Amino acid sequence: MTALLEKNQIGPQDGYLVSKPQAWFAFAMTFALMLFDYIDRQVIVSLFPHIKAEWNLSDKQLGGLVSIISIIVAVGSIPVALMADRFSRVKSIVVMATTWSIATISCMFTSNYAQLLTARAVVGVGETGYGSVGAALIASLFPKRLRGVLLGAFFAAASLGAVLGVVLGGVIAAKWGWKAAFGVVGIPGLVLALLYLFVRDYKTVALTPKLDHVTQTLGGTLKHIFGTLARTRTLLWVCLGGAMQLIVVSAIWSWLPSYLNRFHGMAPDVAAKQAALVVLIGALGSVVWGYLVDRLSTRTPRNKLPMLAVLCLVTLGIFLLAFAGSQSGAAQFKLILLGGFMMTCTVGVVSGVAIDVIHPGVRSTGSAVLSLFQNLLGLAIGPFLVGVLSDQWGLQQAMAVVPAFSVLAALAFLAAARCYDHDVNQIDGVQLAAPTSPAPAGTATAAA
Repeated sequence: MTALLEKNQIGPQDGYLVSKPQAWFAFAMTFALMLFDYIDRQVIVSLFPHIKAEWNLSDKQLGGLVSIISIIVAVGSIPVALMADRFSRVKSIVVMATTWSIATISCMFTSNYAQLLTARAVVGVGETGYGSVGAALIASLFPKRLRGVLLGAFFAAASLGAVLGVVLGGVIAAKWGWKAAFGVVGIPGLVLALLYLFVRDYKTVALTPKLDHVTQTLGGTLKHIFGTLARTRTLLWVCLGGAMQLIVVSAIWSWLPSYLNRFHGMAPDVAAKQAALVVLIGALGSVVWGYLVDRLSTRTPRNKLPMLAVLCLVTLGIFLLAFAGSQSGAAQFKLILLGGFMMTCTVGVVSGVAIDVIHPGVRSTGSAVLSLFQNLLGLAIGPFLVGVLSDQWGLQQAMAVVPAFSVLAALAFLAAARCYDHDVNQIDGVQLAAPTSPAPAGTATAAA
């Protein structure tokens, strides 16, 4: 039976690459680590009022404490994902989780802005490549029909982690001081890193001789990746579209607690809980929209891209009413909740589209290209841009302007729809195989 499976290059059960229990265990562990990835990343936003008061920081400096992680993740995502693709995705993830967890704990021992910024940068070093490697693992172990909803759920863990990070940060800071929050949220990641060693990896795909040759060095790899990006227009456009929408998402995530604190007079811990509700609604939205877009585009997969364009424009309209309109109080918060549900519509779908057009042998690396765009041009820009605009115009005006990036996202998705079918056909027929060894540790042996 094993020989037959390898011959046909199919999974052992209904399109699964490994057994269903192994696949779902891998998903659960990868989801859990994504959760703590974003708990550790976002815990700081509910601490902004405390840090600003204690160290007399500007909004631009506060935004930098969030953006520095995204910048580091963007810079290092491709080399880390390349290593994971050719060696071991599981072992790479273990190292990542250990690093970011220890760095988060170290934040509680900082005594000035420079030290905290450095510690946050090391958190980014640990988180580098995790989203792309984790997404590639999930997408490869499960049937293609489940890809959109599972990736939507995986990236919804980021929203849920942000929720927990914001809530825990506000509650812990109110009771034990803001520095204690870093220590409390950093420890669970270390435990999960150890358990992740039991996750089943997939067998590394043999590359064509040409592809194997150009990926022997980092320079050759980067040249090949960006050459491929230029030729695979769908990947280029979805990278840009996903990044533009994430500017909006990251801005809301990072600054809503401060907005509610300043303009609605809420105490920092209360503002954190209210903002967490918006992020939680966003987590639900990423799963719901991933499922609906997948189902509505089953017969014509390229239609998912125009759907995303429409959803992005709806997001813009809602946030304009919320921040630039005349609504206030409860009415405004209801609009913000609705916008939070809409704004994450692209998260799972974009990753699924990118993987649709990436050669399976370099899925982690290809996903890292998406991660680079999303972090450098999306997540890094949102918090910092709002901080800069807030120092110049005030936070109200800054929050009203940033949602306009959804227009650029919509235009990019419409452009991607025009070349999707062509790019999917370029890799049609390339399949994956499960590793022959039952060992759980994800050894990367080359396919025959």
